[in-house]
Amino acid sequence: MKLLEVKQVSKRFGGLTANQDVSFDVDQGQVVGLIGPNGAGKTTMFNCVAGYFAPSAGSILLKGRDIAGQPPEVCARAGVGRTFQVARTFTGMTACENVMTAAMLLQRDVAKARAAAMTWLAFVNLERFADKPAGSMTISEQRRLAVARALAIEPSILLMDEVMAGLNPSEVREAVEVVLKIRERGIACLIVEHVLEGIMPIADKIVVLDRGAKIAEGTPQQVSNDPHVISAYLGDE
Repeated sequence: MKLLEVKQVSKRFGGLTANQDVSFDVDQGQVVGLIGPNGAGKTTMFNCVAGYFAPSAGSILLKGRDIAGQPPEVCARAGVGRTFQVARTFTGMTACENVMTAAMLLQRDVAKARAAAMTWLAFVNLERFADKPAGSMTISEQRRLAVARALAIEPSILLMDEVMAGLNPSEVREAVEVVLKIRERGIACLIVEHVLEGIMPIADKIVVLDRGAKIAEGTPQQVSNDPHVISAYLGDE
């Protein structure tokens, strides 16, 4: 059984079709890149998987259970964690308190939730910020904090939305190292990313969307040589 199975998912907003009959799957511990030009429907697909949007058609199976149309909290309890394009941190709270807000989904004991939060902060190399306000952290650090918070619900799959965008080369390397550590723990990663030099070397599989539809799927090498992908990114010329 696949960990995640997206089957012929479509999402329409009135007369606008953001996703059209998209299908792909993710295995346990697999890193899958979801790429495509601007407006391709990548974040809409994320929102459908994470429960922020209900698909107009199709099914989304997590460990065989259809979670399509379920609210975010149900999807989170089922094992879907996610980050956002813009790091959504509680800037007035400490880094530890930020992660505790997620840890308490599973653990209502405050001391145990704090211990879990500290474990995940150390996992993303942010333990030194544990008692500092999240608002004092850099964008790169806040994105890793968001990853720690998402991991605190102990997900089976982590949806990461452009965690490398706007980062310098050393920060991209830090982000890549975190993804590799997540994979080592057996947690699958579905990653929307425009920084192709960050995602291509570490992805087991790449799914390419264009204008809401899947146009390619395969290994990074297969996808990078696909004429449909080249055309979508660079134009026919």
